[in-house]
Amino acid sequence: MSFFGSMTTAITGIRAQSSALGYISDNIANSQTTGFKRTDATFYDIVTASTPNFHQPGAVIAKPGYTNNVQGSVDASQVATNMAINGEGFFIVSQRVATVDNNPVFQNVNYYTRRGDFQMDKNGYLVNGGGYYLQGLAIDPTTNNPIGDTPQVIQVNNGFLGAKQTTDITYTANLPSFPQTAHATALSSVSGSELLQTSAEETAGLTFHNVPNGTGAGNGFVQAQDEQNFLDRSVSGGAITTYDAQGNPVNVQIRWVKTQNEAGDGAGAAGDTWHMFYKSDDAATGTNAKWTDVGQSYTFNASGQLNPPVNSATISNLTVDGVNLGNVTLTHGPGNITQFADNSGTVSVNKIDQDGYASGELVNVAVAANGRVTGTYTNGKTIDIFQVSLAKFNNPNALQKMNGTAFAETQESGAAIIGGTGDIIASSLEASNVDLADEFSKLIIAQQAYTAGTRIITTADTLIQETLNMKR
Repeated sequence: MSFFGSMTTAITGIRAQSSALGYISDNIANSQTTGFKRTDATFYDIVTASTPNFHQPGAVIAKPGYTNNVQGSVDASQVATNMAINGEGFFIVSQRVATVDNNPVFQNVNYYTRRGDFQMDKNGYLVNGGGYYLQGLAIDPTTNNPIGDTPQVIQVNNGFLGAKQTTDITYTANLPSFPQTAHATALSSVSGSELLQTSAEETAGLTFHNVPNGTGAGNGFVQAQDEQNFLDRSVSGGAITTYDAQGNPVNVQIRWVKTQNEAGDGAGAAGDTWHMFYKSDDAATGTNAKWTDVGQSYTFNASGQLNPPVNSATISNLTVDGVNLGNVTLTHGPGNITQFADNSGTVSVNKIDQDGYASGELVNVAVAANGRVTGTYTNGKTIDIFQVSLAKFNNPNALQKMNGTAFAETQESGAAIIGGTGDIIASSLEASNVDLADEFSKLIIAQQAYTAGTRIITTADTLIQETLNMKR
């Protein structure tokens, strides 16, 4: 190998170390850039000739080694729309190419990023610090499931949330085996005093007009003139505010009455039986209906379980003070209405909820732990609006780096696969995966290697001069 060859090889080494210094410089400069992925230097030798007895070095080159698949630390953020990915995947984003009528026009190309510092702009788009707009799937407000499977740019509608009429009431409770009604307390020594009517009262002809009793008579409502007797013989089951189609609140009050005991109370029935009533007309008088039976018998066995089971019931044309909500499903779920002993003698309501709401104005946008963009409205409802989409690649380190901490797919990376397996962490940001201590170590090594390369050149130059001076 000639002196000139050694100088040429040394120069390629200097160039390679210069490239490495450039990567280190880029890494250190972006050590605080959200979602930044460092670039390492990978050195490759080029051998011009090499045999068992002869070796002629040729050159060295430095190629970038990308770390797009290396996780950065996840740090907490105070911004509700910030998010980080823990694990595999990239946010799918779009880039704005123009503005028409004060609205952005997007390039018809998808980009990918781990930079999750998204915030809502004036048009309702979620855009990150690199200027890229987040994509996701719209959520069907009825089913709460994503619509379609092709992500689109997310734009949150700042308008009003329309009212939703109540169609389902979820209700779970325990009914006391002996209800402490006013009537039962006053006549505690009388058999069946906890019932709507005792056997003696039935024999004497005392009845509630149109109310089902132990014999099953009646057609399902309490007349206003009988209300006080009804209240004395029933226990409160709670109350809930429901909503009509216009979003007007409708207060539904519930009371339970026990109509027969397991002994049969003269009817020979097999189990304790209860009925649920709701207050249908607060202003009713005389023989008009004031409380209405929901139309479902609740019969319990000796173990305090419903037999037969009642997982749900339908309240036909639920009407309160003239406001009709139509048919409303009363959902209990399996085994969620029980009759166990309770010393208080009152109904223990475990859950009472409904699916309706009034209209409201958007006041806040956030990202939930399941990766859904949610909107909070003045009516107190928090609604899922979009599902953030993730993408993954078979070879993420072959993605092309773009400005703004984004990536573009390449032939080597493969096409994007929708559905990254990583978890979206709400109110968080993924930090740069640059380790400053490691970069400084690489900086020292690159500096020493660069300096050594220059020494080879000066040494070769000295030897060339000595060779030329041999003739003198």
